Amino acid sequence: MLVESFSEIAEEFQARVARIAWATVATVGPDGAPRTRILHPIWEGHVGWIGTTAGSDKIRHLGREPRVSLTYWDPEQDNVHVEAIATVAADQADRDRIWQLFATTEPPLGYDPVLFWPSSTDPVFALLRLDPTRIELTGLRHRSSGRAPLVWRP
Repeated sequence: MLVESFSEIAEEFQARVARIAWATVATVGPDGAPRTRILHPIWEGHVGWIGTTAGSDKIRHLGREPRVSLTYWDPEQDNVHVEAIATVAADQADRDRIWQLFATTEPPLGYDPVLFWPSSTDPVFALLRLDPTRIELTGLRHRSSGRAPLVWRP
């Protein structure tokens, strides 16, 4: 079922991504093959953020093909599927704000980024911004109760 506004799914979306925390994220490698990895996004409304390492394979993949696909799944059979455009956020104000968001959000969604990078100004720290083109909430429990997936497109 297509919803017109993100606000119609925002509460359930936030509940699921906060509970599940880790997502399988797919990029496209230089040979055109999909590449997946488990990452830890954090969300501000419908905009997602991922802390990563500058120069990583995923950064190189995104330079060639910025579209990504994310899937959250948990043993309760709840799913979140996100299709998005990923860009490297160069603005230091964004880097500082999201660094603090990760550091001050309770686990499992939040974590201490100092475990990976010394500071938000470290050139090895890269921040990816995810701008969704599609978000879907579904899952086995959802479908087995006869409900259609909820889909939002901006």
